[in-house]
Amino acid sequence: MSQHVEVDVAVVGAGPVGGTLALRLAQTGMAVAVLDRAALPPMEHPDFDGRAYAIALASQRIMAAAGLWDALPLEPGPIREIRVSDGRPGQPASPFFLHFDVAELAGAEPDGAIEAFGWMVEARSLRMALNARLAAHPRIQVFAPATAVVERHAQGARLTLGDGTLVSARLVAAAEGRASPLREAAGIGVTRLAYRQHGVVCAIAHEHPHDGVALEHFLPPGPFAQLPLAPGPDGENLSALVWTERPEVAKAMMACTAGRLESEIARRMGGHLGRIRLVGRRWSYPLSLLHAHRYHDTRLVLVGDAAHGMHPIAGQGLNVGFQDVGVLAEMLAGVDDPGDRGLLADYQRRRRPAVIRMLAATDALDRLFSNDNPRIRLVRDLGLAAVHRLPPLKRFFMRQAMGL
Repeated sequence: MSQHVEVDVAVVGAGPVGGTLALRLAQTGMAVAVLDRAALPPMEHPDFDGRAYAIALASQRIMAAAGLWDALPLEPGPIREIRVSDGRPGQPASPFFLHFDVAELAGAEPDGAIEAFGWMVEARSLRMALNARLAAHPRIQVFAPATAVVERHAQGARLTLGDGTLVSARLVAAAEGRASPLREAAGIGVTRLAYRQHGVVCAIAHEHPHDGVALEHFLPPGPFAQLPLAPGPDGENLSALVWTERPEVAKAMMACTAGRLESEIARRMGGHLGRIRLVGRRWSYPLSLLHAHRYHDTRLVLVGDAAHGMHPIAGQGLNVGFQDVGVLAEMLAGVDDPGDRGLLADYQRRRRPAVIRMLAATDALDRLFSNDNPRIRLVRDLGLAAVHRLPPLKRFFMRQAMGL
C-alpha cells in the first residue's frame, strides 16, 4: 500500500540552501519533506576533494540557527584579513592595493566583537552536517534518492514519488539549482548571461601559514582567489583556490600534470606562502549569470540557484542563497498558510532588489577587473588605493563582505 505523507512544506533539493531551509522551517514547528534525486551518503569522511564554501558572517549565523555550525565535523578556516590587489601573472602586484582587517571593526559593530569576515567550510564537512541534522530532526522526512511528479493547484500541492509515495504539501520550495525543473515547469523565464570565462577550483598545501589571510588578485582573464582553509589532519597549511580563466586555458589546466599546474598557480599567486603542492582534485565549470523573472508561482517558491546565479568574483553566490533562507524562514514562521500567494509575492519584493544589486555588482566588478586596458587598470588601482585610505568606506565594504 502506498504511503501518504502530509507536510507543510516540501523542499525539492537537499543541497546547502535546500537543506538549511528545511531545518529552519522545521524549527518553527512546520512538518517538512525533503526530496533529492541523489542518495544522501552515509556520514563518513571521504577523501579531501579540494572544494570548499566561503561562508560570510551573516550566513554563518543562519547556519548556526539551523544547528549546522556546531554539527560540522571538520573545523572551518576563519578569514580574518582580505588583501585585494591587481597585476599580471608572473609580475609583481601593483603597489596600489586594498587591505581589510577584521580588527578594524573592533568596537564599531552594534552586535559585539566580530571574529572573522567569514569562514572556509569544506564541502564534505557541510554535506555531513546536513545529512546528520536532516536525518535526526523529528519534523523532517527525507526521500532520497527520489524523483517526483509535482502537481500544484490553488489549495495545495501533491508530489507523487517514483515508488508510489504521495506527499501532500501547502508549499513546494524549489532548491534544485540553476537548471531547476520546477522553475521550468512553472513557465518562469530567466535572464542568462554567459561569460567567456571558466572557473578553476582546487586546493594546495603550502610551506608557510596563511594566518587567516585571503588573497583576491585581479588578473587580465579574471580574479584569482586564495582562501584560507583550516589545517589538515597532520597540521599541513591548506588553502582553497578559485580563479577565472579563458576557456582554453582552463581546459589546459584541467589536463596538465600536477607539477605544471603548481607552476601556473605560483605564477598567479606569488611566493608569499612558500613551496606549494596540489592536494585533492581539480574542478572547472563555465561562468554565467542567471536571474529568474519571478521567484514564485502557485504554491511554489524559488530559493538559491533556482532563482539566481552570479559570477564568483565576490564569493557571494551561496551566501545570497542563505539570505533567501533567512528571509523566507522568518516570513513563514507561525503563518497559517505558507503557500499564500500574497506571502510569496512579499518574499519576492523583499529579496529581488538585494539580489539584483548583487548580480549587477558582481557583473560590473568582473567587467572592471577582467580587463587589461591600461587606462582602466590605472582607474581601478587608484580606486583600490582610495578605498584603502578612507575608513568609513572600508567599513562599508567590509560589512558587505560579511553579508551584514
